[in-house]
Amino acid sequence: MAADWITIVVVGLYFLAMLGIGIWASKKIKNTEDYLVAGRQLGFWVFVLLMIGTVCSGMSLLGVAGLGYKAGWPTIWEQIFVPLSIGVCIIFFGVKLHNVAKTAGYITVQDYLAHRYESPTALRTLSAVAGIIVSLIYLVGQYTAISMVLIWLFGIPLWLALVIATLVTMAYTAIGGLYAVAWASLVQSITLIIGVLVMAPIIIWKAGGFTQVNEFIATVNPNLVMPWNPVGAFAPAYVVSFALLLGLGLACAPHVINNVLSIKDVKYFKWSPLIAFLIYGVVIFLLKFAGFAGLALVKGGEIAARTGVANPTDYVILDAIQNSLPTVALWAIFAVIVLAAVMSTTDRLMLTIGAMFSWDIYKNVLKPDADDKSVLLLSKIVVVISAIGTMILAINPPEMLAILIWMGIGTMLATFAVPLLAGLYWRGATREGALSSMALGLVAALAFGFLNYFKINAMGIDFATIPLHFSAYAFIVSLVAMVVVSLLTKKTETKVLDETQTGWYISRQ
Repeated sequence: MAADWITIVVVGLYFLAMLGIGIWASKKIKNTEDYLVAGRQLGFWVFVLLMIGTVCSGMSLLGVAGLGYKAGWPTIWEQIFVPLSIGVCIIFFGVKLHNVAKTAGYITVQDYLAHRYESPTALRTLSAVAGIIVSLIYLVGQYTAISMVLIWLFGIPLWLALVIATLVTMAYTAIGGLYAVAWASLVQSITLIIGVLVMAPIIIWKAGGFTQVNEFIATVNPNLVMPWNPVGAFAPAYVVSFALLLGLGLACAPHVINNVLSIKDVKYFKWSPLIAFLIYGVVIFLLKFAGFAGLALVKGGEIAARTGVANPTDYVILDAIQNSLPTVALWAIFAVIVLAAVMSTTDRLMLTIGAMFSWDIYKNVLKPDADDKSVLLLSKIVVVISAIGTMILAINPPEMLAILIWMGIGTMLATFAVPLLAGLYWRGATREGALSSMALGLVAALAFGFLNYFKINAMGIDFATIPLHFSAYAFIVSLVAMVVVSLLTKKTETKVLDETQTGWYISRQ
């Protein structure tokens, strides 16, 4: 499609609004704490919508609908586990981390790991490097989603779409920090919620309604209306590993878990998990069913299947809305909804990468005497560098957006879940256990992910058909390393365990 002046105005106004938020937020930045954790002053609704916006990525619109289009109801488990990850993050990680951070003054989750495991250099560096790697993988998926929308909307080349997306998101994130990201997420999440509640039913209605769509896709392939597949992806065993991947892996992702350090009052944790789950659960279910409707529209001859692009299934919701809405102006509004969803994760990832490099590696490892002004400046520089670097990597997108994003989440699961859970709840977890768990988990995730993605046969195993998601095997490696090495090494001092509230409880307050 070719853009008209209305499209340019609508999308341009949205971009200007995001830049305006960044400029406004920049005036609130007085120090590094303001920039990276919003001065720990986020209110209830800003926090809730920040969590939704951070979890709601490019996968949440394009990838969710695209996967529904390709595989049907067996993929519905995604719509349970992704919203659930917010509750897991807040309840099992957030309450303790926030309580300890009030006293210890944590800026990043690496501050906690360095404190709990008495490893101010080795574990902090390893966890920061690992966090940067997995965040970069995840960020490539977000840029791919943004560029897809701009290509669809304006008919521009991929490189130009990536440049536009990079410049806008990078600008307001770099100048406004978490204040900008949080308030942008407030606007983006409200836009997403209202937009999906309006637009998704239109696509479903165009395809004949919920019942007719369900009946139609059953005639295409009976497996599309089953709760799981008989074998392979989304078979019962795979679903179990998928629960681990999304429910726990996304919960401990650095760009998600760091949000819990920014709230004003711990009482916000009481209702925020349930409210976030319900809001996001409804949104993501409608998007999934819109993918089913897209399949019905393609097979019914209403719209043509995409050709000539690397990830054709991810375009289904864009083509479906173009077919279902009568005017280009409404397409532009829908494009803004998609952009809002994708940018709400992209900006948080950029800021997380900037925080891990400037605060954890530069300030706490390389130059402990660095002043606050230089740390703040470096954070902004790293945001810019990470944005440009991942933009270049996104020039060759994967076949399916969801696959790339799952790879990022899977690496987060294998790297961070065990050290965080063991650190918070098991007093026997040691520094050496954490180091081995994180290092081996990262290596195993990258290795299993590579073998699975490129469908390699090795050691008599066809990694394209392994029964569990690859991250589950890496998680097991991480867990075994933590337990075995911790049992064989010197225990952490009781004083540190008490300071970090380590034990089998969520809160004693």
